[in-house]
Amino acid sequence: MSSQQRCDFLIIGAGIIGLAMARELKSRLPAADILVIEKEADVAYHGSGRNSGVLHAGFYYSADSLKARFTRDGNRMMTEYVKDRGLAINPCHKVVVASDENEIEGVQELQRRGERNGVDVRIIDEQELAEIDPNAKTTGIALYSPTTATVDPSQVCHALKEDLEVAGVRFLFGQGYYRREGRNAVVTTGGMVLEAGLTINAAGLYADTVARDYGFSKNYTIIPFKGIYLKYTGTDKPIRTNIYPVPNLKNPFLGVHYTVTVDGTIKIGPTAIPAFWRQNYVGLENFSLGELFEIIGWESRLFLGDNFGFRSLALSELKKYDRSYFTGLAVKMVKQIDTRGFNQWSKPGIRAQLLNTTTKELVQDFVVEGDSRSVHLLNAVSPAFTCSFPFAAWVVDHYILKQ
Repeated sequence: MSSQQRCDFLIIGAGIIGLAMARELKSRLPAADILVIEKEADVAYHGSGRNSGVLHAGFYYSADSLKARFTRDGNRMMTEYVKDRGLAINPCHKVVVASDENEIEGVQELQRRGERNGVDVRIIDEQELAEIDPNAKTTGIALYSPTTATVDPSQVCHALKEDLEVAGVRFLFGQGYYRREGRNAVVTTGGMVLEAGLTINAAGLYADTVARDYGFSKNYTIIPFKGIYLKYTGTDKPIRTNIYPVPNLKNPFLGVHYTVTVDGTIKIGPTAIPAFWRQNYVGLENFSLGELFEIIGWESRLFLGDNFGFRSLALSELKKYDRSYFTGLAVKMVKQIDTRGFNQWSKPGIRAQLLNTTTKELVQDFVVEGDSRSVHLLNAVSPAFTCSFPFAAWVVDHYILKQ
């Protein structure tokens, strides 16, 4: 293999966003030479293979956001892809329940947002909720989302890789981004020099650091949050559908909820615990002293200033390492459940959450920066898996074909 290669498009990162970008580009420009580099040995090693697999419907987000449109369209497009490809899908639907009368307005607001976004949602009463899931509990009303489903995110990513390889897209695994060289070249961690007509940065947790090499991400940095679920290992199936609480719409986290996975496993979560380095999964795995100092510095400032309620968020999230506290948050959404059955922690995932360093606020919508040489997908924020196909199409329309 030559240590120097050329391509029309170089995509950094083989998560769902990098794969979706390659798919969209190849569909629009079949003759283009597309090369995807990935520091790991295969696709979906990080967030794309560690997320819940929920295909969200798109009713949480304000109608003027990119996220609202991408989630609505992405739910349909990903569902169609999974079914056409013969991949696993669980049409388990979703309900959002109110824990008390004070949350009824929150349920109604989610319905209004869903209707403005063109999403199939409706208010249901307690009787209809019992028909959907006899164990779900609400106060007065709940919101029903019939298009929410779950898939196997790793299976989807591997299917996309197979499709792309058949279409002629090239992959280089074990070759991460190391640095920019000259105007149009990238040096990989394996010492390869790759010259590209356009470089597309879909590096997830490291998207901001890559972007800075190109003069972008001047007002942004990634703050990592660790997400872990607790799996139910009992032989019974006490939950039929995804059950969610009314979220705090001021932050991007949806609260502890029940997810029914593609294979029928029930789990509660996730956490949103501030991590101390970007791949801070377990123990000192992937430890980086430089990242520790940088991230602890930002988290300390946010904690002391209590920006966007970070102090209470951090303290409450850390308490979720206590299993009894964690399960206690989920108990109020159901009529009965044996919390002792939640006794297996899932593989942790890290959310790459963008922070605006000027306003010290978490950025809740997609952020893209770029020019004629490079495009940087800085905030492919949750639910990026659901949004990936329409988001990739939007990036191609607005940042690639316009040039």
